[in-house]
Amino acid sequence: MKKRILIIEDEIKIARVLKLEIEYEGYEVLVEHDGREGLEVALNNNIDLVLLDVMLPGLSGLEVLRRIRKANSHLPIILLTARGSTFDKITGLDYGANDYITKPFEIEEVLARVRSSLRFSSLLQQSKQMDDFQLSIGDLVVNQETREVKREDIDITLTPKEFDLLVYLLKNQNKVVTREAIILTVWGYEYEGETNVVDVYIRHLRKKIEEGFETSIIQTVRGVGYTMRVK
Repeated sequence: MKKRILIIEDEIKIARVLKLEIEYEGYEVLVEHDGREGLEVALNNNIDLVLLDVMLPGLSGLEVLRRIRKANSHLPIILLTARGSTFDKITGLDYGANDYITKPFEIEEVLARVRSSLRFSSLLQQSKQMDDFQLSIGDLVVNQETREVKREDIDITLTPKEFDLLVYLLKNQNKVVTREAIILTVWGYEYEGETNVVDVYIRHLRKKIEEGFETSIIQTVRGVGYTMRVK
């Protein structure tokens, strides 16, 4: 799927050249010449990067930048600034611009900055997705997507039920969870066995993730259940 780039530039000739060159590189390009209209497009469409002129009618580029950042902290934004406008560059970076290009510019520089910003944005998204899948406590790391479990970078093999139990404890780390709550979540409503199944699986889990390591992670709360915390 093509990356979609929004150009907000009031100088018609510059906007046209940018649009043609960027489209030639394989991107989809939208163009607006007014700050207020450009802001509306940026906020209400799936945009992958914004090329934003500082001097705009309707709403200044810096104000457009500020409002976009208030709604979206991750969208890459490259400012187009006039030569010598140090104030605009500094203010733009303070407002959250990812980069700036000084006019007049070479189109090769623009394309290079666009590629760089999109590449960095993609890496950030990948990192965020990894964080969403990953759970950890101390030196124990669990990837929910791949179902990998590591402690001190040592691979630990768990059964499906042991893994589900570990994930539940990790999601509730530093909280005390009862045996009943564990059974309800990990084994489900239809489970009709004994509640000591939890104790049995906790023992299995402790053997795999604690034996041979210096610190204990799973703590017993007498008369209540279990908690996961690093002492």
